[in-house]
Amino acid sequence: MRKYETIYILQPDLSEDEIKVIADKVQDVISSYKGDFLRLEDWGIRKLAYSINKCTRGRYLYLRYDGGRELIAELERRLRLDEKVLRYQSVNITDQPEKPVAEKKTLVAEPEVVEGDQPLEGAEAVAGAADTVTE
Repeated sequence: MRKYETIYILQPDLSEDEIKVIADKVQDVISSYKGDFLRLEDWGIRKLAYSINKCTRGRYLYLRYDGGRELIAELERRLRLDEKVLRYQSVNITDQPEKPVAEKKTLVAEPEVVEGDQPLEGAEAVAGAADTVTE
């Protein structure tokens, strides 16, 4: 099973009951396609970047679930058909195998510390390094 997240935007003037009906429909699709429903978060009403169907604000909902391709196709089809849904986007977040990152080796010369001397910090270290004169 692949891991997915879907964010969909609803009309801002919907009542809590209407939002619950849409959320229940989404959960029914996930369960009917043998997916694992993990989380549904209501992000609240936010201003849209541009108006959609004469709406300047929208209610954002975040959905996290596991499932297959058929589940995504059916979920997006149902969201597309619902007039209360302004926009939606599904993203596959399945962990990809990480490529080993070559470690960069940097050579940094550390200042010599003579017994009894205290190491300089910050700007004093830079100024002290510039003032050092070899005889």
